Amino acid sequence: MKNIDAEQNHFELRSSLVLIMAIASGITVANLYYSQPLLVEIAESFHVTQVSVGIVAMLTQIGYALGMLSILPLADIKEKRFLIVFMLLCSACALLAMYFSFNITVISIASFAVGFTSVVPQLIVPFAAQLANPQERGKIIGTVMSGLFIGILVSRTFSGLVGEYWGWRSVYLIAAVLMIILAVFLSKLLPLCPPTSSMKYQELFKSMVSLTKGLPVLREASLNGALMFASFSAFWTSLVFLLESSHYNMGADAAGLFGLVGVTGAMAAPIVGRIADKRSPKFTVVIGMISVTMAYICFITLGFKLWGLIIGVVFLDLGVQSCQISNQARVHSLNDEARNRLNTVYMVSYFSGGALGSYLGSYSYAHFGWYGVCSLGLLTQLIAFIALKTYKAKPHI
Repeated sequence: MKNIDAEQNHFELRSSLVLIMAIASGITVANLYYSQPLLVEIAESFHVTQVSVGIVAMLTQIGYALGMLSILPLADIKEKRFLIVFMLLCSACALLAMYFSFNITVISIASFAVGFTSVVPQLIVPFAAQLANPQERGKIIGTVMSGLFIGILVSRTFSGLVGEYWGWRSVYLIAAVLMIILAVFLSKLLPLCPPTSSMKYQELFKSMVSLTKGLPVLREASLNGALMFASFSAFWTSLVFLLESSHYNMGADAAGLFGLVGVTGAMAAPIVGRIADKRSPKFTVVIGMISVTMAYICFITLGFKLWGLIIGVVFLDLGVQSCQISNQARVHSLNDEARNRLNTVYMVSYFSGGALGSYLGSYSYAHFGWYGVCSLGLLTQLIAFIALKTYKAKPHI
């Protein structure tokens, strides 16, 4: 097998380029989460229910999953810098469609398009893994993922504050401008990255099926990632409804500010990556699952106290981030030439779980209240622990 790691490509991955990748990932992934603190305002704008507007958040993540499935494999057979810049411009168009939406149908379609085109972070992460020295891969992935995760969290703060004072449409106009600026900068700063495979597009999908069947670690990591992100999305989608309720009487800006609390977990990403390099990525996956479980115990027992929510958010974001970095380190070490296809399988599973979590979170809150959301979160962890135990018992599966 041809090795395409940084050592053999004689390319030095400098810390400045890693930082650029982290920033670009964070700014772009933010597109997926702007809607969550704005759901109440969007529902009022179009006169629809909480469940109906919850579909908007779900469609964004479904679009993201399908975008990854359709576009990420291309990075193995196409030049990556051009692909990244092209998708940024497509994302700007989708965000403008959100800005000009005039009913719930149009905004739902536009929301799907935003998700479908915002796949740039998942082009950048394998790019960084490819350029990294294998002994530092966990650390490099952790650094890029810290930028991505901070983008997820700060996006809620940004959209909550801007939406509260300038209206929810302004969020998407600003985001579209940022995509255009990023496209210009990355076209100048990123190095050219040639294809790693000569396969045809159709053959890529067949190979992904074969890789999934032949790599049990890929299957187990993908299921774990889906469950972790489902728990994450269920909380963040329903948080705005809890804060708007009589228990708190807070607005979208408060929901957005909670994103800053979670930055604590995101900042720990490089540390988690280094631990995964030294110990075992699976070790940090277990630690992450325990942290998410503790988060939901906080939410179900102390969720109606502000300080209880804050403690839970720290545990939740740290746990989900630990699992994400560790799972990706495991996946990216499996096959150098198929790195983007492996990442496609993992990330499609990951965000499919997130899409389901977003919908089930809003559904659970509408029908069963906050305790329904917390029960959903704990259920995801129970399934994840059972899956991990099963995988240990039957490593050949």
